[in-house]
Amino acid sequence: MERNNRKIFTGIVTSNKMEKTITVEVTNHKKSPLYGKLVKVTKKIHAHDEEQIANIGDKVRVVETRPLSKTKSFRLLEVVTKSDLA
Repeated sequence: MERNNRKIFTGIVTSNKMEKTITVEVTNHKKSPLYGKLVKVTKKIHAHDEEQIANIGDKVRVVETRPLSKTKSFRLLEVVTKSDLA
């Protein structure tokens, strides 16, 4: 039996100070209904990072999952590129 289609987002880790949780900033471009031009829309989401492998500045891919807490409904799928800040 196949699972439902789940949303997958790519973003930059902005915080990893919580235990097993990272904050990911996802940026999309959306067309403005009034002016018709593209507007940058940024959203911060919390994602579950079980092994605590993601660091600040890393580009990561997160996938939608069942609610794990009040604010956490995503989990870390993979680290796409490591940050060279550390």
